[in-house]
Amino acid sequence: MASRVEELQELLENILESNHVYFQPPPSVKINYPAIIYSLDDIDNKRANNILYRTKRKYLVTLIDLDPDSEFIDKLNELPMCSFNRSYKSDNLNHFVFSLYF
Repeated sequence: MASRVEELQELLENILESNHVYFQPPPSVKINYPAIIYSLDDIDNKRANNILYRTKRKYLVTLIDLDPDSEFIDKLNELPMCSFNRSYKSDNLNHFVFSLYF
């Protein structure tokens, strides 16, 4: 199984071209924008004969940007096993939510 800390964090930092990628940040963290915030959303287990043979973790990945046409939307959308979920605006920031299996 891929490591969230080593592989997923690095992948998202490469997409954003910065280290403004946060995993479940506490309220005390000052977030710099554009940013990506992600958290574990679900674990998809596949079983046969009561034996677990495959596990995929689903992450909720939120891109937050001042730009409503952020250049990072397409980069996230191109990831394998990633799909756009919704968008919304809050506090004058544009939020783009994706579901990513990793």
